[in-house]
Amino acid sequence: MSTDVKPTRKNLMEIRDRIEFSERGHSTLEDKRDALILEFQEILEEATAVREDLEAEYETAQHAIDMARALDGDVAVRGAAAALKEHPEITLQSKNVSGVVVPQIESTMVSKTLDQRGYGILGTSARIDEAAEAYEALLEEIILAAEVETAMRKLLEEIETTKRRVNALEFKVIPELKESREYIERKLEEQEREEIFRLKKIKDKKEAEAAAEREAEEADVEPPQPAD
Repeated sequence: MSTDVKPTRKNLMEIRDRIEFSERGHSTLEDKRDALILEFQEILEEATAVREDLEAEYETAQHAIDMARALDGDVAVRGAAAALKEHPEITLQSKNVSGVVVPQIESTMVSKTLDQRGYGILGTSARIDEAAEAYEALLEEIILAAEVETAMRKLLEEIETTKRRVNALEFKVIPELKESREYIERKLEEQEREEIFRLKKIKDKKEAEAAAEREAEEADVEPPQPAD
């Protein structure tokens, strides 16, 4: 890259400006990367806890449905499930986390009261109620896990993108710009030395010509004649 640029003072000033701009950008990106990493670590801890809770909720829900099916029968369980009229609703929004837009999942009608589940209270047992509550809690945990893990994935993608940009500036763009700057400075110094040498030769030549002219003028002057 250094030999592709013309060694002029204008290009030198432009490259110096680009180096300054690139170094500021590099510092800004490093700060952004560090902030993203800290945010990612916090969300990673949250995601780990959510996944553990999700596994626990799943085991609880599975045990509850197994008990209901074993004691009340599949027909009663399926009938209670089919009676549901108001289904959960999911809405997607977004929020900004360290400059990264991540989804925010809002849910309604996940946890329900007995009358909202649709089946008759007298026609079902407490075991079906427990199974319904367990699966409602499981669904809420699944929604939370989806939100947290999606945010974590987007943060990780942004971290990788920012790292690549930092590395590109640090190991390619800035070194090449500095190499070009040094090349131009070296060439300009050479040109300056050559110009000084050329001017000195011109000066020496003019001084020599002036001295020669003086000598010629002095040689042409006749010596004074003696008086009679």
